[in-house]
Amino acid sequence: MFRCVFQGIAKAGHSTPLNEFYTEIFITERGIGEVNKEHEIRLIETASREPFKEETPIRCEDIFKSLHGKDKSIRTIMTTGVAGIGKTILTHKFTLDWAEDKANQDIHFTFLLTFRELNLLKGKEFSLVELLHLFFIETKEAGIYSYDPFQVVFIFDGLDECRFPLDFQNNQIWTDVTKSTTVDVLLTNLIRGKLLPSARIWITTRPAAANRIPAECVDMVTEGSF
Repeated sequence: MFRCVFQGIAKAGHSTPLNEFYTEIFITERGIGEVNKEHEIRLIETASREPFKEETPIRCEDIFKSLHGKDKSIRTIMTTGVAGIGKTILTHKFTLDWAEDKANQDIHFTFLLTFRELNLLKGKEFSLVELLHLFFIETKEAGIYSYDPFQVVFIFDGLDECRFPLDFQNNQIWTDVTKSTTVDVLLTNLIRGKLLPSARIWITTRPAAANRIPAECVDMVTEGSF
């Protein structure tokens, strides 16, 4: 799915292999309480005036690894960055490297979903298994109805485009992957670890929407920059 990308205005037959096109963006860890709510144009202006400070970069394939010798396991990551920084391409590269057996071979399934796609399901009900069968037909063909034995990564790209309320405070607890409910309930329970708690979660967003996910649900916040 992610072997090739289209640059600029998409034209039939004009694609570029991702492995030839990809240039690493600078990913650094930042404190969970440091998510900036300013307009992203101001963020760019501020960054250009700030003096350089030493930061530890994170490689794409190491996004779920603990830093600085910390023992705490990383379950949920949020990567913020202004429009056009390369957040989506970053998630595609992570998925492609996994699929080509180049990295993260402890992961059995990587499910990359965009909020733009999920928005189309607003008002409908699915179980988590049904949702995955819809987007990843291979899981249905393989007869997979339980993910407990597997290490799973969910990538939710483009939180800033999300049209669901993401009501973490009032949505009911949901723990059954085979029982149907709204997509909003599935999302909030996946992110807060009630539904399929063994799964890892990676969310990308523009900075202005980052506060839609409660800080206590995020183990690490990273920032992408040029």
